[in-house]
Amino acid sequence: MLPVVIALSASLATAPSSHVSDPPAPGNKFEIVVPRAIRAEPLTGRLFVFLARDAAPEPRLQAGGMVSVPFFGQDVSQLPAGQIGVVDAQAVGYPFQSIGQLPAGDYYVQAMVSVYTKFPRADGHTVWAHMDEWEGQQFNRAPGTLVSTVRRMHIDPAKGFDIRFEMSRVLPPVEVPGDDQYVKRIRIQSKILTQWWGHPMYLGAVVLLPKGYDEHPDVHYPVVWEQGHFTLHAPLGYTNDTTTETDAARHDRIERTTGRESGREFTRSWLSDSFPRMIAIRILHPSPYYDDSYAVNSANNGPYGDAIMQELIPYLEEHYRVIRKPYARVLTGGSTGGWESIALQVYHPDFFGGTWTFYPDPVDFRRYEQVNIYSDTNAFLIRRNAWITQDRPSERRSDGQPVVLLRQENQLNNARGSKRRGGENFAIWEATFGPTDKDGYPAPIWDDRTGVINADVARSWREHDYDIREYLERNWSRIGPDLAGKIHLYCGDMDNYYLNLAVYLLEDFLKGTKDPAYGGTVQYGRPLKGHGWQPMSDADLVREMAATVARHAPPNEPTAAWQY
Repeated sequence: MLPVVIALSASLATAPSSHVSDPPAPGNKFEIVVPRAIRAEPLTGRLFVFLARDAAPEPRLQAGGMVSVPFFGQDVSQLPAGQIGVVDAQAVGYPFQSIGQLPAGDYYVQAMVSVYTKFPRADGHTVWAHMDEWEGQQFNRAPGTLVSTVRRMHIDPAKGFDIRFEMSRVLPPVEVPGDDQYVKRIRIQSKILTQWWGHPMYLGAVVLLPKGYDEHPDVHYPVVWEQGHFTLHAPLGYTNDTTTETDAARHDRIERTTGRESGREFTRSWLSDSFPRMIAIRILHPSPYYDDSYAVNSANNGPYGDAIMQELIPYLEEHYRVIRKPYARVLTGGSTGGWESIALQVYHPDFFGGTWTFYPDPVDFRRYEQVNIYSDTNAFLIRRNAWITQDRPSERRSDGQPVVLLRQENQLNNARGSKRRGGENFAIWEATFGPTDKDGYPAPIWDDRTGVINADVARSWREHDYDIREYLERNWSRIGPDLAGKIHLYCGDMDNYYLNLAVYLLEDFLKGTKDPAYGGTVQYGRPLKGHGWQPMSDADLVREMAATVARHAPPNEPTAAWQY
């Protein structure tokens, strides 16, 4: 049979082809037009399309988090007014990677354009990113964002489609809540950041005053410096009589899931006759990469640390009656604010008098969530042996059940914005900890397609002192005397983002410190305590801080004055 097969193959090779080519695959494209009446100047930014099964809330408001309706994003540069921009097969999506994977069906569809600002930075790079408009980098709610009406339609990528949307409105400016007797809101332009970014940049704060502040004009108070995500709400969950039902529900959810009291309960304590009188200040420092700068200087964010320490804190200490001494400045925060609170204490050991840090973002990069950036070669995959690999999760339920994979979280970041402009946690971590890439944007710690870790970038994170455990270990003999008794750490044993793993490593170092011993606290919630756990109410936290401040006050300090 073999010679026959050879002869037949030769005959087929030389015979004229009668094969008819398959028809080309259908194209799938959303066209987006910004009318000149909406915006006359050329547009640089990111185009989005959101698809939902329900009409309310608007599809754009159902997207962007780990649990999200499908959406797709694509960059546009200097698009003239009235011309067509497209979201097509090149767009990055979540949870589907591409438009072609979208299931056929009926959808409520909405288009949106996030407008970027040009930043001619002092480091010689010019970048385009979303300028925060005091909304806290909410990409689907930001003032100045262009949105379309919502349309119901049938979409089938297998048959192809070409659908046009026209932007119909611009989202309005943020409405800043009014001040009252106890809550004050501040916004100042930072000269340091404005010079570095080449564009006006702002810092701010929400100040919570104690009961009797106006009635005791000669009293100066200790300050709780609260760190965390951008919000115009008062610090420590304080609320007032104008609290909406939505806010109340949020506070009740916090109480159910973490054991903390509701905002209304904390407010009753804050205004009670027997409560310690302190000032609480949440500082606000959104950057073009996130709702929060992480409160340190960095290659991509610029000198936020200098701006906070040299401009914002001095401004607040000049405008409110605070005790301007280290013993009376205490820090707290959770998650992002957890990392910031311990970082500010560690990097400024003789300026602050102690930190109560809760479930901090990675404080040891050997556990960057689950990744060891120094020894692992791939962030997305765990290699069990030569034959078996598995996808690495980045979030879990408190019972251990995985929720989302790291590669999926990375995909979400990239769908929201290229070059780490999506306003998500990987974006700000790389912008804060890492070097600048050749194009002026943050150098990625891993390859977005493969997950392969860039060892040079990882080395830079360590060398530039952003690994807090590493920094403490190398500098303990110098800074330890100013940190003794000041570090208090709290984390659930089943933190949903695996942040307890880095806290374990930091604790191992702290427990071994000598000359001096660290003399602080590390406490874990057990069993099955997730992200957001803390062992005391916010009211009890303030009581503990106040007692510590009074105990550490130098001789002859009038500590009784603020304990009326």
